[in-house]
Amino acid sequence: MTRLRLAALLCATAFPMAASADSILVQSTTSTANSGLYDYLLPLFTEATGIEVNVVAVGTGQAIRNARNCDGDVLLVHAKPAEEQFVADGRGTSRTDLMYNDFIIVGPAGDPAGVAGMDDVQPALEKIAAAGALFASRGDDSGTHKKEVSLWAATSVDPAEASGGWYRETGSGMGATLNAGIGMGAYVMTDRATWISFANKQDYRIVVEGDADLFNQYGVIPVNPEVCPSVNIDAAQGFADWLTSAAGQEAIAAYMVDGQQLFFPNAPE
Repeated sequence: MTRLRLAALLCATAFPMAASADSILVQSTTSTANSGLYDYLLPLFTEATGIEVNVVAVGTGQAIRNARNCDGDVLLVHAKPAEEQFVADGRGTSRTDLMYNDFIIVGPAGDPAGVAGMDDVQPALEKIAAAGALFASRGDDSGTHKKEVSLWAATSVDPAEASGGWYRETGSGMGATLNAGIGMGAYVMTDRATWISFANKQDYRIVVEGDADLFNQYGVIPVNPEVCPSVNIDAAQGFADWLTSAAGQEAIAAYMVDGQQLFFPNAPE
């Protein structure tokens, strides 16, 4: 029996088929879409519940703004402080840890800043800045960009002062930023799942990884129907419950690309 079919059977056992089809809109970070996770996961959920899921994949900041504007039923992103603020403001019913992976810095084989093999991200960023080596930032208020900004803030460098010089802000998603960075020979910070799934690696490789500060947590939040009456709260909560259930967590863990697990489930039991 294939892993996909086994996961589907697990889901169907835990969540009997809904009596009638329903649908929800998920405002999501791009990495979960770019990695192929939704292509694998959502058919399992629909088979188990009868609920169809539509996804808007944008940067985390934009996804949160969209959900604040009542455009969506569920938020699935990776910027925990902003997520907690969303709930504290009454815009979401609750936030639950869902899964994690990590961020990495990738760079060209020539490694002009000499950071290859480093596992301490702040000194690595300082070396990139000191060398004047190109660094491509998303610059788009995404979860990845928010994390990058927080990492720079813990260094002696203000990259904004070098904007347009060695520090290049693309204002684009992760895939587009990787393409741009590789095209100009720049270092890029990316989530590992997107990098594993990314096809245009050329001579690029992971140069910085393994720092605890590069931890990347994802959360799921149903949008509050008391603030947004259009929210399909039963289906939205059902989606959140399925993702954090044993069946959903096993399905997330089973998703692999090139033999590598992309996301590690950690919903509370």
